[in-house]
Amino acid sequence: MTSASTPLPRGPVLDWSSFARASAPGIHSIENLSNTLFTTSGRAAIYQALLLLNRPAGSTVLVPTYHCPTMVAPVLLANLKPAYFAIDADGLPLLDSIDATTIARSSAIIAAHYFGLPRSFAKLRQWCDQHGIALIEDCAHCYFGDAGERPVGAWGDYATASLSKFFPVPEAGLVASAHRSIERPALTSPALKAQVKGWIDVLEYATTYKRLAGLNRGLALLFGLKNARTPMPSVTASNKPSGPDEDDMMRDCDMGRIQQRPLWAAMTLKSILPRGRVILQRQKNYGVYARLLAHAKGARPLFSMPSASVAPYVFPLWVDDADRVYHALKAQSLPVFRWDRIWPGTPSHPADAGPLWSRHVLQLLCHQDLSEADTVRIANATLDLLIEPDQAALPPPSLHRPL
Repeated sequence: MTSASTPLPRGPVLDWSSFARASAPGIHSIENLSNTLFTTSGRAAIYQALLLLNRPAGSTVLVPTYHCPTMVAPVLLANLKPAYFAIDADGLPLLDSIDATTIARSSAIIAAHYFGLPRSFAKLRQWCDQHGIALIEDCAHCYFGDAGERPVGAWGDYATASLSKFFPVPEAGLVASAHRSIERPALTSPALKAQVKGWIDVLEYATTYKRLAGLNRGLALLFGLKNARTPMPSVTASNKPSGPDEDDMMRDCDMGRIQQRPLWAAMTLKSILPRGRVILQRQKNYGVYARLLAHAKGARPLFSMPSASVAPYVFPLWVDDADRVYHALKAQSLPVFRWDRIWPGTPSHPADAGPLWSRHVLQLLCHQDLSEADTVRIANATLDLLIEPDQAALPPPSLHRPL
C-alpha cells in the first residue's frame, strides 16, 4: 500500500502481478481483427493508416476539435491537411457541423472512442459510405471492448491503437482492419543500443515504483550508477511568446520513429503478458471513482458506469473549477490528464462539446497498476479540493450523459 506522499505511476508498470492470470471472458481486443501491423506508437499508427489510404497530397482529413496533438501531427506529416469537426455531448462526431464544401474535399475522417468507453459508430459509418470518406477509428483509449453493434476497431476502414496505454511496454502502436488488407511498409529495425535501452527503461520504471520485489534494491543501485554518469540536459531559456505554436506542438509529438518497427521489449511483453487482469482491474478502479465521486460538489462523472464489455482508460470527471483542481492534483504528482493543448487554428462551433471538455474534463487514470487504495487516494484528493468554494458556473445539464 502506498503512503499519501508516494508518487503514483502515470501508466502501466511491469510487476510480478503483471504475469498473474485472471478470467475476463468474451471481451474483444483490437488485436483480434483480421489484419494488423505493429508500429512504435499510436501516432505512428495513425500516420501509417493515412499512408495506407494513399490519398493525394494536400487532401483534407477531418479531425475532432477535442483531440490530443498526436492526432493532428500525423496528418501534417503525411502531407495532408486537417480540418475540424465538432463533437456532441456523447463524444460522437457532430456531422451537421461539417459544411458541404469541407465534405466535398475530405478524403478521410479520424474519429475517436474517448476515455476507453467505446460507442457505436453506425451513424458515422453510414455517413462515411454516403460521402466516400474513409474512416480511421482511433482506439488509442480502447484496446478492448465492444463499440455498440461491432467490436472495437471493426467500424473503421482502419483502426489505430496504443499499446503503451494498456501494457507495461516502452512503446508500441497498432494499425488494424477488419475489412482491408495491410500492405507491409518498409519499416527499419531499431539499433541494438535502442533495443537494450527498451528493456532497461521497462525495468527502471518498475524499480522507480518498487514493483519488482526481490530485485528492487539491486536494480536501483545499478540505475543510480547509470544516471550519475549521464549528464543532465541543459535548459535554454526561450524568448518565444506564450501560447501554442505549431512547430512546438509538432516537436512535442515526437514523430521521429514513425518509420521504425517497435522494440523487442514491447513486442515480447505484449506477447507474453495475460490480459484478464488488465481488464478487470481497470473496471474495478473505474467503479471506485464512480462510487466516490458520484455526488461530488462542483463536479460530476461525465458518463455513468460502463458495462462489463470495456476496459476503461481513464475516468472522465467534469469539474466546474477545473483549472484550480487540475493544477493542484498535478502539484501532488497524481496521475491526471487534461486535453487542453489544442492544435492552433482549431475553430469553434456553437454546439461543440469539445472546447468545454478541453477546459473542464479531467482524466483520472485507472490503469491496472493502480491499486484500489491508490484510486481511493486520487478520488479523496479530488474531493478535498472540491470542498473549496466553487468559482465556475455549472455546465449545461446535457453534458452529463449515461454511457
